[in-house]
Amino acid sequence: MILIADSGSTKTAWRLLDGEGVKAQAHTPGINPYYQNSQEIALTLKDNLLAQLAGHIPQEIYFYGAGCSAKDKKEAVASALKEIFPAAQIQVNHDLEAAARALCGQREGIACILGTGSNSCLYDGQKIVQNVPNLGFILGDEGSGGYMGKLLVQAFLNQELPQDVHELFMARYNTNRDEIVDHVYRQPYPNRYMATYARFLSDHREHPFIYGLICQCFGDFFRKTVMKYPNYQQKETHFVGSIAFYFSDILRTVAQQHQIHVGQIVESPIQGLSLYHQQKLTA
Repeated sequence: MILIADSGSTKTAWRLLDGEGVKAQAHTPGINPYYQNSQEIALTLKDNLLAQLAGHIPQEIYFYGAGCSAKDKKEAVASALKEIFPAAQIQVNHDLEAAARALCGQREGIACILGTGSNSCLYDGQKIVQNVPNLGFILGDEGSGGYMGKLLVQAFLNQELPQDVHELFMARYNTNRDEIVDHVYRQPYPNRYMATYARFLSDHREHPFIYGLICQCFGDFFRKTVMKYPNYQQKETHFVGSIAFYFSDILRTVAQQHQIHVGQIVESPIQGLSLYHQQKLTA
């Protein structure tokens, strides 16, 4: 019996599998070792995961997560999992590995993550061969929910919102500079906080200013990442994540403007990962 996880900064999807299929599913808050230490991750697992597994104990765990590229970050997640499942064999991989396997399968392509954060890679059908570095929430994350929220909040604080959008924004959030600065600079998970504003953008996407801001977000992502891969125009570019999924119409339009050929757009890679590991179990 194996447990697989696909984790972003906001939420984590879990599947428990054996040779016959899915035995249990679970959802927990996101896990990101850049924002949580090993003890905090273990507490999240204890409080949110164990009860959903209905007493099943996995022998192997495959965790795919945001922020899990560096060795020390992988070790932090593995240590937390080991505390909860001491007898299990544990493998921690970057969430780009999950995206590439779920989206591209055995084919070459560009796999992109657009959720709370963003990332991308060039996949040759077997492994990741190139990754334009993700600079994180403060320096990068173009195309993500956090980046969208940041563009919107900047426009609000700089008094650049059209009057009707400003009134809609204040009616919904009734916030101010001090409250926003406190969330961003003093509270945990500023990327999650900024990503909450993506819902406002979705609800008002038909407004020309909002539509332009969303287009700017995706255009920045393409220019900073996808267009840096060799021969990107001749490859399929696939997307996973809530932002890609719920803004897929605008994403496709902006991609076409940049001569980017869009393949799959899915909300979560967990189904593709389940299939990948189920095939390994039954091979």
